[in-house]
Parts: sequence; structure tokens; C-alpha cells
Amino acid sequence: MSFMPDKQTTSIATHTNQDIFVRDKSLCRDLIGKVSFTEMSYFQITGRMPNPAQVKMLDACLVTLMEHGLTPSALSSRLIYSSAPEAMQAAIAAGLMGVGSVFAGTMEGCAELIKRLIDSKNQLEDEADSVAREFHLSKLPVPGFGHHLHKPDDPRSIRLLLIADELGLTGQWINALKHLSTAIDKRYKKHITINATGAIAACLGDCGINAEIMRGFALITRCAGLVGHIHEEQHKPAMRVIWESSEAAIPYDGNISEDYD
Repeated sequence: MSFMPDKQTTSIATHTNQDIFVRDKSLCRDLIGKVSFTEMSYFQITGRMPNPAQVKMLDACLVTLMEHGLTPSALSSRLIYSSAPEAMQAAIAAGLMGVGSVFAGTMEGCAELIKRLIDSKNQLEDEADSVAREFHLSKLPVPGFGHHLHKPDDPRSIRLLLIADELGLTGQWINALKHLSTAIDKRYKKHITINATGAIAACLGDCGINAEIMRGFALITRCAGLVGHIHEEQHKPAMRVIWESSEAAIPYDGNISEDYD
């Protein structure tokens, strides 16, 4: 049973007649016009103001995840918007519901594996091999690894890990990810790329972001990306073509008769 305090409180925000306060900082005097959206997001979520290197790393991760083309989340937003253009929020919400274990949300699963390596009492190499062995035997995909297009390596991951090195942020999370990558290649007897969500999980971890909230950052940036898809749908509607293409690509396979006599 979780701990329940005698009195529930919030540490995030309050207000007076003269001002609004977010985590003890004045919104009007300390934050508006003085911090970026990325800085504010990190601060509001974690309660800490990020340092310049963390801001650049988080920016890089958010840019990486913002756009994926006509993936299920974007298609969902466009489809709902074409059905209910008066409710843009519903269209965006529909798209965000698609940020799960296949697209973007896999960073959460990879982060849990990395944390397992970091927290283990075993040697890093031994724990990495245990994880690789478990997934190999289960035949389940390893979160944060593999991509159907980007082979032998995901260029986004290469870039993100390079940025982490340049910023001096490479720490135990990225180190553990690299050990896991080596163990997976050895166990599977072939190279399996670290995909973008795997690299982002490690980079966010070395920025001090907890594994359980990482998917939230994917939601923040995907929300902006989906707004872009809605805006394009407003000016270059595509859903009617996509709808008709779907009907043509997936024909009805039953038996019907037009003889009603």
C-alpha cells in the first residue's frame, strides 16, 4: 500500500492576486521572457532548472521525436480532424493515444532495461548479457533496438550520442546502453542498431530524467508535430485520398448478391 500523507499538497503551482508561482518562482518576474519552453518543461516536471548542456540535449531529443511522417498517430489525428474539424483538441488527443510501445513510447522500456543494468549488483557486462539472453530466448523485440529501415545503424542515434559526447553529458546511462548493445550483438550474432528511442532514453537518463516520466517528453514534442499535420490537413487535405486508397487496398472478400427478386 502506498504512503498517504495526512494532508495532500502540491509542489507545482499556486497564485496570489498579484502573481502566479511555479515551484516557488514568480511566473511574471522569473520565468516569462527569461526561460525557454524547453527549460520551463524540464523545470515544471522535475522541479530543477536544467543547466545549458541539459537544455541542448533535451532540445535535440525533442527535435528528433517531433516528426515521423504518416505514422498511425499522425493518421489518427488527420482522420479525426476530417471528421470533426470543430474539435482540433480531439484530433490531437487521438494522435497522442498512439504514442505507445511501438512508436516513441519504447524509450520507456529501454530506460527500464538501462536502469536495471545500472542498479544491478552484477558486473555491467554480466547483467547486459543476462538481459540479452532473456530477450533472445523470449523472441520478443528489445525496447530501443532495431529498425525496419535504418540499417546497419540509425543515423539519429549516432547524432544524439555524438551530441551527448560534445556536451560532456555521456554518463552511466549511455555507458550502460553501449554495454547492452554489445551484449545484444554478441547474443544475436549480428549487429542490431540502437534506434532513436533507445538513444533518447539514455540521453534523457544522463540529463537526470527518471525512466517513468520519459514518455511524457515524447508526448510533449509529438503534440507539436501533430499540430503541424492538422495545419497541413487544413490547407492540403489528404484524408479523403487516404480513405479511398484504404478501401481500394483492402477489398471486401465476402459474397453479396444484387438479386433481390
